[in-house]
Amino acid sequence: MGMVRVRRHREAAPGQSRTVRFQGRDFGAPVSMFLTDSAPGTGSSLHRHPYPETWVVREGEAEFSVGEQRHRASAGDIVVAPAHVPHRFLNIGAGSLRLVCIHPSNVIVQEEL
Repeated sequence: MGMVRVRRHREAAPGQSRTVRFQGRDFGAPVSMFLTDSAPGTGSSLHRHPYPETWVVREGEAEFSVGEQRHRASAGDIVVAPAHVPHRFLNIGAGSLRLVCIHPSNVIVQEEL
């Protein structure tokens, strides 16, 4: 049986990003992710990956731009962007937007556009 590895939660210092970046390779896992906590009116920059990205909306309301399409999603929704398609998300709600952004790779490979 292999060793269990735990990445402990750490509160962000004032002024620091509240986004947690998890690289699976550092923990012997085949998946990576971002845990985001975005303020109203903020989100990600336009980017793409060589694999699909899956978002799980945990709290709030988001608009996802995937290629030329726009999709609104709220708590409990799951959105998937195909590989190689430029995408971004924006918090369009009045409160925090909390997402789990799943990358099926042991490292996050992201091209900013």
